Amino acid sequence: MRLPFKRILAPTDFSEPSYEALDLAVELAQHFGAELHLLHAVPPLHVVPVPVNVEVPLYEMEMREAAERSMQDLIEQRIPKELTVFSSVVWGDPADEIIAYQKENQVDLIVIATHGRGGWKRFVFGSVTEKVVRHPTCPVLTVNAPES
Repeated sequence: MRLPFKRILAPTDFSEPSYEALDLAVELAQHFGAELHLLHAVPPLHVVPVPVNVEVPLYEMEMREAAERSMQDLIEQRIPKELTVFSSVVWGDPADEIIAYQKENQVDLIVIATHGRGGWKRFVFGSVTEKVVRHPTCPVLTVNAPES
């Protein structure tokens, strides 16, 4: 592990637990003067339950547009203006996309929540964190969801 961190990645699924991790990533980025990279991966349709009568290309476009709007809102509401921020919305398996982004962008630290949204999404994003912890080439800081 090398200090100071220069590039910090905070993956988000726009859930409260991911915001807890983001807040810590922001604090670390401020402390180290690091770039903050935000990433949201829109999961493939085989992971998301989709009604049978949905037009898949239209649904995918709407999912991506909604994620991009959520990312912009997140940046405007939660990220201090003085930080250098890069954001990306991608399509694919969240764990694979996080790992690929980390390698492609030479990220020094990943800050990720241990769980995402509730229900089936909690299972999906909990397993995302587990996979991310096993495969990156940099340290991963996991942030437990707050007790509620």
